[in-house]
Amino acid sequence: MIFKNKLTFAAALDEQDPLQQFRSSFFFPVLDGKEFIYLCGNSLGLQPKSAREVMELQMNNWQNLAVEGWFEGEEPWMFYHKELKKLMAPIVGASASEVCPMNTLTVNLHLLMVSFYRPEGKRFKIVMEAGAFPSDQYAIESQLRFHGYDPLEAIIEIAPREGEYTLRTGDIEKVIADHAEDVALVLFAGVNYFTGQWFDMQAITVAGHAAGAVVGFDLAHAAGNVPLSLHDWGVDFACWCSYKYQNGGPGGISGIFVHEKHFSDTTLNRFAGWWGYKEEQRFKMEKGFVPESGADGWQISCTQVMPMALYYASLKIFEEAGFIPALRTKSETLTSYLIFIVNEVNKELGEELFRVITPEKAADRGAQVSIIANAHAKLIFEKLVENQVLGDWREPNVIRLSPVPLYNSFTDVFRTGALLLQVSREVTG
Repeated sequence: MIFKNKLTFAAALDEQDPLQQFRSSFFFPVLDGKEFIYLCGNSLGLQPKSAREVMELQMNNWQNLAVEGWFEGEEPWMFYHKELKKLMAPIVGASASEVCPMNTLTVNLHLLMVSFYRPEGKRFKIVMEAGAFPSDQYAIESQLRFHGYDPLEAIIEIAPREGEYTLRTGDIEKVIADHAEDVALVLFAGVNYFTGQWFDMQAITVAGHAAGAVVGFDLAHAAGNVPLSLHDWGVDFACWCSYKYQNGGPGGISGIFVHEKHFSDTTLNRFAGWWGYKEEQRFKMEKGFVPESGADGWQISCTQVMPMALYYASLKIFEEAGFIPALRTKSETLTSYLIFIVNEVNKELGEELFRVITPEKAADRGAQVSIIANAHAKLIFEKLVENQVLGDWREPNVIRLSPVPLYNSFTDVFRTGALLLQVSREVTG
């Protein structure tokens, strides 16, 4: 597609957008009666307008049924998570039995590492990307210390080549192969939070398994953002939060994936809890943990009804939109247009004030464009916010802009470019 830096062009793309109606399904932040251009779905998705209704239903159940709500009403809480499992599975490319909503992201990462990080002899190292989100770094460091290893010795970080910002798949595969004798776990993000790079998860999984390692992913920035096929790729485990691209509310419930090939493995360690016990025998209150089949067997505490209700509201919108395939087509065009617009701003300024560090190839990125501001970075970001463009800041000089296909428009992207040019001229004189 040949892009144009014109409002009429952006408006025409919006008119042709088959997903345009979903924009009205969300609330946008407002200041002085004017909506923000919201480009921060990579940190917190917008509130679905249906969320209040779904939450009110559960509040009424609590009010009218009290404890009987676990077994009475249209959606008894005892089985509420099963409604979400059916809606979650297509988003990550899994069967309903392989996924489960529970806990929060880093809690689930720890729980899954209890099962799938199994160091033995000289095979104890963990391969990860350098500069991973701090939660992953801290979780991995603490797990290694728990097992008696020094993180400095046991973590193998893969960094971009000098002068580059993203990782090459071949470099990842080579590092894994070079450590085939001592790597126990390959644990990557699906999409890097800083650059927006979507890693070749299938290739990483193949390389990890060829080296004799278990392969897992943190999908915080991938689930609901890019098309995933966790089952077909043979990924061993994964977890994600619901509050970014999946609009599940601040601190929203997490989800896990466990490949069905592990369901019958009785040697896996778990930190068990009552809700993971075999469902039909759970209320016998017997000693000796017997896990429920599938991913549900990793549950610990009872269904978190209210957070699940918020997640359910958004998942129903994904279902109506056709889950990921339709969204992905729009996402690639949105980010391509945003990159074009940023380059147009540089042309108008007569210098490269902004450098895009997100992969140029659409297939290698999620719904995010990260740009380095080579001068006045923080001031430019602050002035964008003052002009009601809400992106997200990362030290020392990176502005992340994330056009989400469910609710962002091409007009949003055009207007962001116009304001970026305006504030850049203001601060550079």
